[in-house]
Amino acid sequence: MNTFQDLGLNNDLLQAITDLGFTKPSEVQQKAIPLLIESEGDLVALAQTGTGKTAAFGFPMLQKIDVNSRTTQGLILSPTRELCLQITNEMKLYGKYCNGLNVVAVYGGSSITDQAREVKRGAQIIVATPGRMKDMISRRLVDISKIEYAVLDEADEMLNMGFKEDITDILSHTPTDKSTWLFSATMPKEVASIAKNFMHQPQEITVGNKNESTSNVSHEYYLVNARDRYQALKRLADANPDIFSVVFCRTKRDTQKVAEQLIEDGYNAGALHGDLSQNQRDLVMNAFRKNQIQMLVATDVAARGIDVDDVTHVINYQLPDEIETYTHRSGRTGRAGKTGVSMVIVSKSEVRKIKSIERIIKKDFVKKDIPNGMEICEVQLMSLANKIHNTEINHEIDKYLTNINEMFEDTTKDELIKKFFSVEFTRFFNYYQKAKNLNVSESTGDRESQRDYKGGKNDSTRYFINVGNKDGFDWMKLKDFLKDQLDLGRDDVFKVETKDSFSFFNTENELREKVLAHFTDFKHDGRFVNVEVSENRGGGRRNDQKRGDRNGFKGRRSGSDSRPRRSNSDFNSKSSDSRKSSRRSESNSGNSNFAQSRPRRSRR
Repeated sequence: MNTFQDLGLNNDLLQAITDLGFTKPSEVQQKAIPLLIESEGDLVALAQTGTGKTAAFGFPMLQKIDVNSRTTQGLILSPTRELCLQITNEMKLYGKYCNGLNVVAVYGGSSITDQAREVKRGAQIIVATPGRMKDMISRRLVDISKIEYAVLDEADEMLNMGFKEDITDILSHTPTDKSTWLFSATMPKEVASIAKNFMHQPQEITVGNKNESTSNVSHEYYLVNARDRYQALKRLADANPDIFSVVFCRTKRDTQKVAEQLIEDGYNAGALHGDLSQNQRDLVMNAFRKNQIQMLVATDVAARGIDVDDVTHVINYQLPDEIETYTHRSGRTGRAGKTGVSMVIVSKSEVRKIKSIERIIKKDFVKKDIPNGMEICEVQLMSLANKIHNTEINHEIDKYLTNINEMFEDTTKDELIKKFFSVEFTRFFNYYQKAKNLNVSESTGDRESQRDYKGGKNDSTRYFINVGNKDGFDWMKLKDFLKDQLDLGRDDVFKVETKDSFSFFNTENELREKVLAHFTDFKHDGRFVNVEVSENRGGGRRNDQKRGDRNGFKGRRSGSDSRPRRSNSDFNSKSSDSRKSSRRSESNSGNSNFAQSRPRRSRR
């Protein structure tokens, strides 16, 4: 089946396909479209982001629904507003010749009344985010009791964001005999569970292998000291003058911070995260699509649904918490048949994650060195020469040539070329001529990595803190809590170890006074949180446990003995699923902003 005509689509859809310029169906489309058109059963489709999944379920749904009916017949659930709007727009384009078709987007951050009005006008297909859809069902603003087709798009991401209960509740309001089509990039246990509980003997199609990365993307990693992560990012950008990239950070705070640093240093950058309004998100996405932003710094949730096909690089400034999330990140590049590069900046303590990712995506990473200063100068010089060579002459300059020639009449051709290119070359040369080597050997590692593996060194301080697992903390949540409280970088807090009712962590010695001063008479949610220097500076587990027991902290709360213990859900993370709930809130709040600032050094 090399053409869309071979897939069994009707003339209205084929005409729209011709208008859109589609010529050959992708692999997932070749496998899914005929199957969905010919049968009424359930389907599980595993395919990477950017492989044409929307068309794979969109065309069959459009062909099967009755556009002359005002009844809602199709429901498509997607994890984020951006993806919801993208699917809605694509469905309208696919169905442009289906007279009477009404596709309505239902998502948070916009008027629920307006959306309900659109649905009431007769929406044959609703595309929705789970949170807003559940809200509309509870208010009786939508009726999905007669739908015939339900699509769970990016199912793994919806579950990763904590939407399992919402999806379960939504599907409970749908007919049992509907067809359910589940599309996902990866197949973790949670997705398999959804397929088992809500689908009846589903057929399964797989493009590539399960969880495997697309073959259009190459994978590289760069090993540096954790403290040099930002400098490494700048060098990778400078070594790729035509970069058009998405830079991934773990948290909203880091995303904003990195974007602001890039803008201040003269790069065309912008931030995309959940603390930004829908209007701000629209501004940054429009700028990104127009190539006015070359480096879009984003969180994983905010980046879902970015429908830009020309991304050249994905840069993992920080690796994600969930290894499977890497598949989604790398899927931002290498789309629509193009090739792309996924880069990872790591410290030695994170190298083991690279090996884990390799096993999941079934692709090998290539270890590369961060370019040195002179290599970057050469790349920038040749990039400028290439642009000048390919520039079309604007003959409006002709009238000024006499004066220009007089100015350079005593200058030879070689001297003129050197002067011209020195304008750009000198700027990079002055910046990089004394730049240090950022690369780290895997055999020796960086200081942060050594202390992670060897139990700490004499240049760090070990602390005791009277919160632990019973307060809803694991090591990662506690590390984030300390980092935010102390306004530190992620790698400034290390060797975090949590027990039931207390924990331990390390910082550099020079941060000791800042840590102890901050946590003097410190209260969080009305409760005292105490931090003390641990007697065991290295942080051995056996000595840490003795330290907690000897001081009577096992099962006791320092500074709050007479107070009743707050429930675990009331302190810090609300529940053990706080990371998921925070991701959900990010998807339901406004996203994105890009700052405008006069760059200190011009980039292009």
